[in-house]
Amino acid sequence: MSRPERELVRLQSDHLELELLPKLGGRWHRLRAFGHDLLRTPQDLDAYGAEPFFWGGFVMAPWCNRVTAGPQEVAGGLVDLPANFPDGTAIHGQVHDLAWDVAGPGALRVAAGGDGWPWRYEVTQRIDVDGPRLRLALALTNEDAQPMPAGLGIHPWFVRPLEMELHADRVFCSNTESPLSPEPVGAAHDLRALREMPRDLDATWTDLGHPEVARLRWPAPGVVASMRISPEARYLCAASPRSVPAVAVEPQTHAPDGLRRLANGEVGGLRLLQPGSTLQLTVELEFSRA
Repeated sequence: MSRPERELVRLQSDHLELELLPKLGGRWHRLRAFGHDLLRTPQDLDAYGAEPFFWGGFVMAPWCNRVTAGPQEVAGGLVDLPANFPDGTAIHGQVHDLAWDVAGPGALRVAAGGDGWPWRYEVTQRIDVDGPRLRLALALTNEDAQPMPAGLGIHPWFVRPLEMELHADRVFCSNTESPLSPEPVGAAHDLRALREMPRDLDATWTDLGHPEVARLRWPAPGVVASMRISPEARYLCAASPRSVPAVAVEPQTHAPDGLRRLANGEVGGLRLLQPGSTLQLTVELEFSRA
């Protein structure tokens, strides 16, 4: 007998196939282009519970990357988030492990908040697969009566070997230390020409090229992807831990430690979203054969 939480939603064209797991965080489970798997997909779905941040792809909301765990007053509300990562931070928002509802063809939605995150909100993802193109439209709506800090992003793990060309001129070189301001790219962080992603980077790039922000190339199957994003995504995080045979490439709307940045008036903070307002983010991947 099938388990409801493991039911798949499949979107496909002649060139692409995307499998979603609505009840397991609305997660992207498998992405195939021209028959080749491009996401880090586990054989056993229990891996999503054991290591939720290192498989497939997932939406990040109402914040991305790391913020400080524990009680803190931000924007007139008391935020009290539990640590969920070995470094003691609260990472990648709240919706990556919630059960999402199917809201139509290629559409998922989830409501959350009112707990350690005192504001209530709704997140939707709408995905369209058309020929060699995949288009994701994300939306985060403040359902609370008070203004809410807001951040939005997507966190796919693309399998190695992978070459990257990243159109960005400045970078926050560390997502864990989260420096006050970005600096010009240099050395390992200069990915403006196509090359293999260096190991053990965990940084966030800004001053991005638009609409195309990155080009990805999988040399073994000979597949190329152009990543285009909407202007709301002013930041692109990428992580290449040596222990994981994949690279995370994460368009998002704010810099790391977004709550601190908002509270201190620093660059790259979470947006302050008025009641009933919506923060949107669009990501398009167009695939071709090398």
